[in-house]
Amino acid sequence: MVEQTFCDAENYTCACSDTLRFSAEEMEKVSHTSPCSAEQPFLPKPPAQMKDQTISSARQRRRNNKASQESLTDHTGTGSSTDSLQDDSTGQPVFSSTASLQNEQNAVDGLLRDSPRDVTFSRGQEDPDPCSLAGQHMKSTKVCLSPLQPCPSPAVEPCTASTSLRTANEIDGDCEDYEAVARGGLERLHRNYCDCQLSETMVSDNTSLNSMKSSFSVLNPIRPKDARNRSFLEGSVLGHGALLGAGELDRYFPERRVGVYIVTWNMQGEKELPSNLDDLLFPMDTEAAQDLYIIGVQEGCADRREWDIRLQEALGPYYVMLYAAVHGVLYLSVFIRRDLIWFCSEVEHATVTTRIISQIKTKGAVGVSVTFFGTSFLFITSHFTSGDSKVYERILDYNKIIEALTLPKVIPDTNPYRSITSDVTTRFDEVFWFGDFNFRLSKDRAAVEGIMKENLGSDMSPLLQHDQLSKEMRDGSIFKGFQEAPIHFLPTYKFDIGFDVYDTTSKQRTPSYTDRILYRSRQRDDIKAVKYACCSSIKTSDHRPVIGIFQVKLQPGRDNIPLGAGQFDRDLFLEGIRRRITREQKWKEAMKNQKSSSVCSIS
Repeated sequence: MVEQTFCDAENYTCACSDTLRFSAEEMEKVSHTSPCSAEQPFLPKPPAQMKDQTISSARQRRRNNKASQESLTDHTGTGSSTDSLQDDSTGQPVFSSTASLQNEQNAVDGLLRDSPRDVTFSRGQEDPDPCSLAGQHMKSTKVCLSPLQPCPSPAVEPCTASTSLRTANEIDGDCEDYEAVARGGLERLHRNYCDCQLSETMVSDNTSLNSMKSSFSVLNPIRPKDARNRSFLEGSVLGHGALLGAGELDRYFPERRVGVYIVTWNMQGEKELPSNLDDLLFPMDTEAAQDLYIIGVQEGCADRREWDIRLQEALGPYYVMLYAAVHGVLYLSVFIRRDLIWFCSEVEHATVTTRIISQIKTKGAVGVSVTFFGTSFLFITSHFTSGDSKVYERILDYNKIIEALTLPKVIPDTNPYRSITSDVTTRFDEVFWFGDFNFRLSKDRAAVEGIMKENLGSDMSPLLQHDQLSKEMRDGSIFKGFQEAPIHFLPTYKFDIGFDVYDTTSKQRTPSYTDRILYRSRQRDDIKAVKYACCSSIKTSDHRPVIGIFQVKLQPGRDNIPLGAGQFDRDLFLEGIRRRITREQKWKEAMKNQKSSSVCSIS
């Protein structure tokens, strides 16, 4: 039946090519009519005699299917697609089988494709005009007509998710915290959060995925299955889908590196704390704040709680105290970004005293260990024996600490095959050891001052070639496997309190690099030193604080360890933020009073 109907259509067009003739004006109207225009195109009405002949021929060919098939293969017929548009006898343009009815075919092509019914006309019926053909249906679904070029229409995106997802995740444009994203950080967010691994953890509809690629929150939609099954205390032991696994790690740290900020400072037991700790924790020459802040103090102030509150006040609401450990006057505080507390194990700590009388806890060490994702960390702050010539005693302090520091306790070792029972630093992936090691420069004061008077710039090698610690590390007698970033600052000990002048007392102590930050890792180049400097603006002690900024490589983990479940010191957080707000209000009030007092009237 499809072939039969095709023959009818071809016979109709052939008859038109023999009889239809139009004037030049009519042809110009037809040629300028767009098939996509809103108005119905101008279609000249064929003569009634041609219509009757066409209808009769269509009926005859429907009764003889074989004859119609033969006519399709007749290469001598007048309905060839290569017929000329110009009639030889008259010179007037006529329509060929494909070009003569181009506009009519374009107008009805879309309807002819979908029509399953026949079209028949009897002689008694009114002659249908070409426009009426658009309302009829033919049997065939394949018509050999020129395809209609459709007008472009707007794409309609299939939506299977509720629009409330987009509304709920949309970022408030007035929020100052996201101004940096609006200024250009959006491209980085798209690269970080729209990888193939991220899409596996999301719902499977395109609307949610597009929401992640737009200027909305980086938070994933939570599937009901995850909400029912996931526990932050006891999760999956499999790598895929684990809270500490690769999916979550890549979402928060696409480069798998965490920023660690280390501070060591001998406070000399002073009761007076610095009025502002911003220079200590947020140096102006750094690009961004870090993810972990580890602050170790030797000879700490009498009120340890007050010190922790001051740290929380300075760090602000973005950070919470994960843990704090104390051993006499040795303080170790661990702060972390508040959105990362879920990826930490339980925190453990241990202490060692190096004094002969164990009740005296001025010398020794305190260590804190934690597993973050799949990487285990050990932070140690210590205070070794003092004295210019007591190098051997300081080495004994080191050996006692690595043997007696009992960590980890419950948290499993991430790589027990590389651990040594007599050395605690081999039982963790990343180790930071910092404090007042009390190693001195093996030169008298006059010689050291003579070197410092030279224009050293950032090259401290003339001083460091006399450093006791550097020599012992090269000899392998202490801090085996540890490294230290290049030193580009002057000695941090010993100053007159409140001044940038080295010791002017009768003892005339030699300036030395007593305050150091060292690190080691199981894998080579896991720790990258970014900054190593001293904070010269804090002068409340005879020591200058030393800071170090590091980028540490992370590994994915499994949820088969005791997790911290988001625990932090809530009371400390609230008190620190309350003081921060009070301080800002006082500052604004002082600025307001200063402006009002500076206004004067001229009579």
